Amino acid sequence: MSEANQSAQEFESAASRTETVAAFEDHRRGVLGRLQHLLHVNPSFVPLIVLVGAILIFGLLLGSKFFSPFAMTLILQQVQIVGIVAAAQSLIILTAGIDLSVGAIMVFSSVIMGQFSFRYGIPVPIAVMCGLAVGTLIGALNGWLVSRVKLPPFIVTLGMWQIVLATNFLYSANETIRSQDIEANAPFLQFFGTKFSIGGATFTVGVIFMLALIFVLAYALKHTAWGRHVYAVGDDPEAAELSGVNVHRTLMSVYMLSGLICAFAGWALIGRIGSVSPTSGQLANIESITAVVIGGISLFGGRGSILGSLFGALIVGVFTLGLRLLGADAQWTFLLIGLLIIAAVAVDQWIRKVSG
Repeated sequence: MSEANQSAQEFESAASRTETVAAFEDHRRGVLGRLQHLLHVNPSFVPLIVLVGAILIFGLLLGSKFFSPFAMTLILQQVQIVGIVAAAQSLIILTAGIDLSVGAIMVFSSVIMGQFSFRYGIPVPIAVMCGLAVGTLIGALNGWLVSRVKLPPFIVTLGMWQIVLATNFLYSANETIRSQDIEANAPFLQFFGTKFSIGGATFTVGVIFMLALIFVLAYALKHTAWGRHVYAVGDDPEAAELSGVNVHRTLMSVYMLSGLICAFAGWALIGRIGSVSPTSGQLANIESITAVVIGGISLFGGRGSILGSLFGALIVGVFTLGLRLLGADAQWTFLLIGLLIIAAVAVDQWIRKVSG
């Protein structure tokens, strides 16, 4: 018994002399390392910094011509469609996918709303609901092909883009419903274009919807189980499934929600341009991807904030309006945005080294 007590005392004495159990090398030493870690934890900081910097630069160059309530809200009005579609695109990219059909879904949904109202005489609210349903169904088909048939999202949405685009032109017969006719017979279709003023600043319902949508999705992605599942699927779908996440259900919900949001963007598009045109918004897929990439959402999935996509859309809007007011050639806008895209991907690669 005394030998056992003596052994216990020797063990406790040795443990008390142990100062360090394990030591790991700190890879985040220095200012640069801490900055890299900060941006990894808060990926929307980079586009926010770029946005604030762009506003300050153009503000200094243009003065009150740029720094005015009218100019600031004009930017919001110009990016509202891209901002809404970018929200849908963000959800897909967070799951490590990409959706090339978002623009086609948006336009086709708007055509459904207009044609159902004018060609068939369906009450406008029901026609709008039909357009929203069509967008959701197309999104569901995309999700089923990706999650069940296991086809690559790029291929699925590339094919769906062509199918929906062709269906759009065939169904509408390339017919545009004029703004005057909509205003006289179906003004509810232009609801998102309704304007109101607050202290000299002019807003539209579409702008309010875009901001509300972004903030609701940001909350859902950060504070709900569904949001955690979206990030988990984008980071590693096999590991997510092993941990109990229903990958198929999560992908289906993301693609269906994306389709629904694109359909709302189609409704907002009618309010923005006033008419229903099958040829409008053809570049929305590229513009949405641009906003998402500049906004710091990783194309590899599983990392980023949907607020970043809003910042990305606003950056494009600030550059577009600022250069236009300076009288610069429109090609400078494309040049600078192209540089921003490459820089954003480079920064994303650098930040990802933190988790490597």
